Amino acid sequence: MSIETTAEALEEVVDPLAAAIEAAVVEPSAISLLPPLVVLIVAIWLKRPIFALIMGAVAGLLLISPSESLFTFAETTERVMQDETIGWLILVVGGFGALIALLVHTGGAFAFGRVAQQYAQGRKPSLLMTYFLGMLIFIDDYLNALTVGETMKRITDKFKVSREMLAYVVDSTAAPMCVIVPISTWAVFFGGLLVANGVAPDTDPNGIMTYISAIPYMLYAWLAMIMVPLVILGVVPLIGPMKKAELAARGGAIQQDAPQQETHTGDDFAMQAMEEEFEHADRKHGKLINFVLPMAMLVGFSIWFEAAIWPALILTFVLTLPLYMAQRLMPFNEMMDQMMHGFKTMLPAICTVIAAFTFKDVCDQLGLPLYVIDNLAPYMSAEMLPALVFVAMALLAFATGSSWGIFAVSIPIVMPIALAVDANVPLVIGALLSASSFGSQACFYSDSTVLAAQGSGCDLMSHALTQFPYALMAAILAFFGFIALGMM
Repeated sequence: MSIETTAEALEEVVDPLAAAIEAAVVEPSAISLLPPLVVLIVAIWLKRPIFALIMGAVAGLLLISPSESLFTFAETTERVMQDETIGWLILVVGGFGALIALLVHTGGAFAFGRVAQQYAQGRKPSLLMTYFLGMLIFIDDYLNALTVGETMKRITDKFKVSREMLAYVVDSTAAPMCVIVPISTWAVFFGGLLVANGVAPDTDPNGIMTYISAIPYMLYAWLAMIMVPLVILGVVPLIGPMKKAELAARGGAIQQDAPQQETHTGDDFAMQAMEEEFEHADRKHGKLINFVLPMAMLVGFSIWFEAAIWPALILTFVLTLPLYMAQRLMPFNEMMDQMMHGFKTMLPAICTVIAAFTFKDVCDQLGLPLYVIDNLAPYMSAEMLPALVFVAMALLAFATGSSWGIFAVSIPIVMPIALAVDANVPLVIGALLSASSFGSQACFYSDSTVLAAQGSGCDLMSHALTQFPYALMAAILAFFGFIALGMM
């Protein structure tokens, strides 16, 4: 979708300032900044984005009316749950979890590794195969990080590739790839938030087309993906801790499988549930077709239905379940159990969306968008806003380890400013998503970093320290890229 098309579509949306004026129940003032401040402090302190968003909403309601805060909170959450976007997100995000559980349990994901062994003959080919495998498993970053690392570490060990290098390649094709592809859990989640905040037009009820318009501007994700083959081929040299790890591995000192890593992000439950799926997966006898065909159907049907992901997901299930039953991979009752278990792995994402919608509703009641626009818009320029947004949100995502939570917090503040200064909306969205993917990859304790290290059998801090210089290089290039695009 072109910038012009997006601009025309945005004109059909109700004026966000008028909507904010109507939603505000108190006079906008500096006190409206307190709830976002509470969210950021709690998120950085406890690394729990859902709890942070709820505490921010409660703080806002106490500012509006302390005596009525309990009833107002109940009314706000009920209103949020009745939003059709919430219903769509629960169905689609939960459906993705159910499909992922089936793909993992049948062992189809591990079949990639056996196929890769036929072509990965050498150090660079094995790493390039890891890279391409990471690009193919784009449906979810958890699935990507665990599957690619688990299937490729024995192959790369054979050619004396360090586990740190493997983990870097895996991590660089997890969140960045899921951001770029519009048929993923990331796209569904962020598309829903774009709808909730009035960024997506009425003609895009799920926010997917608006999301697609921002894909060319997700500079960090693109640069992180481009950086990987350049490092593998030696165009970008090995530096710092990565150079030491690779020299040690070539001398025969390959790190053994690290013990299970502990993390303290808001997605602990989802990570543990995904790990349980992998423990019970058929690692030796899974067939590649049982992974590739459902993925191909999901992509094909989504294109056929013009980015309507839920009908595409339903039709994928309708065809995948009989396919698995015909092969007697598992009884029907067991498939239902696996799907329910997979659905539950997505509860943190669903709860984050609900908490973000609630927080945004409270911020509107406090008049936060109006206050921010009145006070910051005169000092902001359309040209510099994308670069400033990227830096600020990247730092917050890195500090909190929560890429999804920070996006949920920042979008009600950033997007009204973008509309007020007439900035390039897809470019600003691209800056926000670039910041999210940087935080997911670069933060030492983010879920993506932990899973990439775990799947690759690498020590968490070794992985974090060896990949950080390359992530930082991509981030610096992205910053200057946003400045250049903003000036155009």
